[in-house]
Amino acid sequence: MDAAFTAEQDEIRRTLRDLLTKHGGPGEVRAAVRTTEGHDPALWHRLAQELGLPGLAVAEEYGGAGCTATELALACEETGRALLPSPLLATAVLAAPLITALGTPEQRAELLPRIADGTLTAALAVPGGSMAAALGLTADNRAAAWAGGGRAGGIQAHPDGDGGGGWRLYGEADRVLDGHSAGLLLVAAHAGGYPRSRTLLFLVSAEAEGLARTRLTSMDETRPLARIELRDAPARLLGADDGTDVCGALADTGSRAAAVLAAEAVGAAAGALERTVAYVKEREQFGRAIGSFQAVKHRLADLYVRVEAARSAAYYAAWDPAAGPLALAQALEAARIVAGEAVQLHGGIGFTWEHEAHLYVKRAAADELLFGPVHRLRDHAAGRAGLFGAVTADGPVRGVAV
Repeated sequence: MDAAFTAEQDEIRRTLRDLLTKHGGPGEVRAAVRTTEGHDPALWHRLAQELGLPGLAVAEEYGGAGCTATELALACEETGRALLPSPLLATAVLAAPLITALGTPEQRAELLPRIADGTLTAALAVPGGSMAAALGLTADNRAAAWAGGGRAGGIQAHPDGDGGGGWRLYGEADRVLDGHSAGLLLVAAHAGGYPRSRTLLFLVSAEAEGLARTRLTSMDETRPLARIELRDAPARLLGADDGTDVCGALADTGSRAAAVLAAEAVGAAAGALERTVAYVKEREQFGRAIGSFQAVKHRLADLYVRVEAARSAAYYAAWDPAAGPLALAQALEAARIVAGEAVQLHGGIGFTWEHEAHLYVKRAAADELLFGPVHRLRDHAAGRAGLFGAVTADGPVRGVAV
């Protein structure tokens, strides 16, 4: 592994940081989350058209830049530093890899160029509201618990019956990231009835009949969530129903997404730390800056070490996605601790709800609820490594040697 970044990678980071410094401050973030889309459409257009952000990891044949997960992780580290609300995570990190892995050549040619140029946003909708389990981050996603299954629960799919190869979906999914505004939904649903139940992914247009989308009140407004209700909504199967390992594709996407999410969480932690360091240099107590007191210096030094350790783990995971879940656990923990300390070190002003420190607290808490929690990420990773014994579909069996 070569830990040095290329000139192109450094340029991606620098250009994006400069743009977000000008147009992604706390005031702009608060204004963006109150729009109908939940983000600033004009800024998203600039990120897509000028920087090609949603197409970084899309193959060149589909209009993307053909970069690796490392470039996408570096970009998301900068968006995390600014707490930027955007469809980047849902579209480029979750949906695009699934379309690439499972889609037919016609579907890839139809959808990926529009994702790469930013004209199409997408969201992954899984029943049960457990994104982490569906992506195989906190549990074996081949178990039926996260997707409902059987004759009831989850989202059910059945052939349209008109002989045209279409499908109809019935059910609902909660906590769908950017689900209220995405132009395309990737919906995980059960097909085959109870005897031959299997999980497949379907494409549902935002204009489909029988589709109702409701934006939910979320802890972190920069992570807009929605409830998706499907009442015999028309859908297209993603790929072909030929025994494709959908759960395996979800798990592979989850590992890569975890590495990118880890970088984004590191960016948020670093942003909170930088703002705190700047504050303690200016805030005076007893005739001197509070940052000059030894106790404050020690606390900030501990936070710096925690952030840098998480950053190293995130960069390694971008190179080796198998390390993604553990890197994500370390980064989420760092973001939570740094955000909490930022509130404390800002003193009385840090406890006011309107202060920007609370934006980082909300992001850290919401990300752990959506993609964690940390102890489950670590427990599942340890179980897969065989540290606690044999692993079954329900998790590790304690005390059984392997």
